[in-house]
Amino acid sequence: MAIEVKVPVLPESVADAVIASWHKKAGDAVKRDENLLDLETDKVVLEVPAPVDGVLKEIKFESGATVTSQQVIALIEEGAVAAAAPAAPAAEAPKAAAPAAAAPAKAAPPAVAAADVPPGARFAAATSGVNPADVAGTGRRGMVTKEDIVNYASGKTAGVGGGARPEERVPMTRMRARIAERLMQSKNSIAMLTSFNEVNLGKVMAMRKELGEQFEKANGIKLGFMSFFAKAAANALQKFPVINASVDGNDVIYHGYADISIAVSTDKGLVTPVLRNVERMGFAEIEQGIADYARKARDGKLGLDDLQGGTFTITNGGTFGSLMSTPIVNPPQSAILGMHTIKERAIVENGQVIAAPMMYIALSYDHRIIDGKDAVLFLVDIKNQLENPHRMLLGM
Repeated sequence: MAIEVKVPVLPESVADAVIASWHKKAGDAVKRDENLLDLETDKVVLEVPAPVDGVLKEIKFESGATVTSQQVIALIEEGAVAAAAPAAPAAEAPKAAAPAAAAPAKAAPPAVAAADVPPGARFAAATSGVNPADVAGTGRRGMVTKEDIVNYASGKTAGVGGGARPEERVPMTRMRARIAERLMQSKNSIAMLTSFNEVNLGKVMAMRKELGEQFEKANGIKLGFMSFFAKAAANALQKFPVINASVDGNDVIYHGYADISIAVSTDKGLVTPVLRNVERMGFAEIEQGIADYARKARDGKLGLDDLQGGTFTITNGGTFGSLMSTPIVNPPQSAILGMHTIKERAIVENGQVIAAPMMYIALSYDHRIIDGKDAVLFLVDIKNQLENPHRMLLGM
């Protein structure tokens, strides 16, 4: 019996998807829940599992094709068994031995299907004279990437004077194109302004040092910095609801909950999974939620529901060493908080110059509905909570 494999139900905000790659070919045996292919939307990469055990009977759309929600993309013959590969013909008996044995020829490297090598890697292989079959892939499921080819070529041969000047033209992925579209939408539709402040994280660091081990034993998760910032933001959003609002035409929508998008960097681009009702969450719940999203993002397992909604965003450029930046608001949200790297700097405290772990923080906001006063007071509230972290435990 032939079973249909369909595109998963896509939300209204996602019109279609592109088949990024097939992991099986027609005639292959498949097992229930085994991933057949990857679908790339403008938000995430979705895996499509086999609904039953059997044989992949027919593939209706190849890699690169655009498909829509619930469209049939393949057929599986349920319960069937893949045909065995034909036996190789027996080798002929050797004739008279040659007077002197020649050196054995090297075996040809195994062929790598073109579909298993992305366009950028194929171009790099062609221009550098590298056979992708010789290269150990570090990409998803062992896929050979452009970086793998470049690294292999640089270690294999020295550059020749002058050298080639290769170029390549590669289409944007759906996710990257969507990121570009939304950034331009933000730039062109929002009257964006950024305010800055700085935070002494000495007490936060002391609390982590004093209680971190006990916290991990009690909750099974490490106490990081992000939970402090997320909790401080959720508390401040309750005091300054306009920061948590969004514009809809001529209306302003005030959200009575803090659904905070946490920016996570992946190989395919920046994604912002949403922690919901952070105002009700404890530190352990926040840390566990962030860890779960980071793991799912790393494994390509983020679902569309993970990315829907969000009333406010926190992004941490400090992970990559950024000292200061002006983050871009993610519409329809009206504000985003930027964290940055922690640097020891000289500050004056109680009339004394001391070295303290300082961080610049930035709030970019939609000036159409948020006045500078509210933005500055919001940042000051974040600063005061982080410099007196016990206030967060008391909801102050």
